[in-house]
Amino acid sequence: MRRYPAAFTPPPPGSALRTGDAAAPAHDICPHGRPKGGAAPTGRHPTPDPRAAQPHGPAPHSRPQGGAAPPGRPRTLDPVQELHDAPLAPLTTLRLGGPADRLVTAVTDAEVVDAVREADDSGTPLLVIGGGSNLLIGDKGFAGTALRIATRGFELDGTRLELAAGEVWSDAVARSVEAGLAGIECLAGIPGSAGATPIQNVGAYGQEVSSTITHVVAYDRLDRTTVTIPNAECDFSYRNSRFKQHPDRYVVLRVVFELEDAGGLSAPVKYAETARTLGVEPGDRVPAATARETVLKLRAGKGMVLDPEDHDTWSAGSFFTNPILPNEAYAAFVARAQERLGADVTPPAWPVGADRTKTSAAWLIDKAGFTKGYGTGPARISTKHTLALTNRGGATTEDLLALAREVVAGVELAFGVTLVNEPVAVGVEV
Repeated sequence: MRRYPAAFTPPPPGSALRTGDAAAPAHDICPHGRPKGGAAPTGRHPTPDPRAAQPHGPAPHSRPQGGAAPPGRPRTLDPVQELHDAPLAPLTTLRLGGPADRLVTAVTDAEVVDAVREADDSGTPLLVIGGGSNLLIGDKGFAGTALRIATRGFELDGTRLELAAGEVWSDAVARSVEAGLAGIECLAGIPGSAGATPIQNVGAYGQEVSSTITHVVAYDRLDRTTVTIPNAECDFSYRNSRFKQHPDRYVVLRVVFELEDAGGLSAPVKYAETARTLGVEPGDRVPAATARETVLKLRAGKGMVLDPEDHDTWSAGSFFTNPILPNEAYAAFVARAQERLGADVTPPAWPVGADRTKTSAAWLIDKAGFTKGYGTGPARISTKHTLALTNRGGATTEDLLALAREVVAGVELAFGVTLVNEPVAVGVEV
C-alpha cells in the first residue's frame, strides 16, 4: 500500500500525475467515529445521486466559504460551498432525515481532504455523503459537519477506467459500455456514486466491482495520508470490504478499474434471470449494450431505477442483505421452512465456500407474510419488490424504521433467521 502526504493525490501506478481531476468520497453514506487517537465520533457516507438530490436541494443559510468565519468556527477554504441547518433528506434516495448543522460540498480531492482534516482537528462529528442511495438518516438530523463529495472525473485509457469518487455511477457504466468495454455492464442503473462501489463491493445480476477494481485511492484519517490500496488488500467479500470494516478510517477519493475489450460483447452472462431474459445460456456473451439495457429493464420492473414520479423508487434499493448461514444453520432453516410451508418447499440456496450457504432475503420476507405493497402507512414495502422499503411521499425515518423492525421480527419468528440492514443508519438503529 503506497502512502503519500495528506493533501497529495497520487498518480495511478505507472502513470504521471494529472492535475484538475475530480476526486471523491469513500462510500455511499455512513456515520462513523473519529479515528483512534481523536475525540469525537464521526461519520461517513456516499455522495448523493444528483438526479435524486435535485428535487428540493438544500439552500437555507447559504454562505460562500472564504470570508470571515463566525467566532469560534474554523475558517474554511475557497471555493468550497458551506450551508448551515442544511436539509439532508434531498441528498438521499429515501428522501428522509433531518438537517445537518453544517453541510460542505467539495469538488476536488484537496477540498475533500481539507474538509476531513478540519473536522478531525476540531473534533467535529463528520458525515461523508456520496450518492445518498445507501443512507438512512434519523429525523433529528446530524449534529456536526456533513461533507458532500461532488468531485467529477472519468478517464478511460484503453481498458483502464479511473473514476472520481463523486462520479455518478450509472453514467459511468453507460459511458464504458458506449466505449465497447465489458465488466460492469450488469451494474447499470445502480444509484449512487463511484466512490461508494468499493465500500459495499457493489454487485448485481452476476457482477461485482471487486472483479474489475485494480486499486482504490483513499485518504487515511488515522495516518493522515493519501494511500493507494490494491485489490488484494481491499478485503472484498459479499457486500463488504476493508473500507466498510473501518468506516471511521478511509475516505475514498477515486477508484480504478480494469475492464475487458471483448469486441463490444459483454462479459459472460452469469445470472440466471438475465440469461433467461436475454434468451441465452449462462456463460454466453451478448452485445454489452444489450446486456445493460436488459438489466435496466429488469431493475425498472422492480422499482430499482430512480424515478422521481415513482414512489416505489423512493428507497435505498435492497434494504436487507441476503443472509449467509453456516451449513448447519441453513439445514435448520430449511427444516423450519418445510414445517411452515410444506415438505416440498426448497428455499433458494447458493453455496458460499464449503461450509456456508446464502439464501434470499426477498424470499424470506415474502414467505413470512410481508408481500409486495405491505403496509398501510406512509412507509411501505415496494409494490414491485419485497426487498425495497419505500417512502410513499410523507414518511418519516421513524415510519420506515417501524416497518423495517416489523419485517425483521416477523422473519425471525417465522424462520429463525435474522435479517441485516444494508443501508447505513445515521443516528438511528434498525
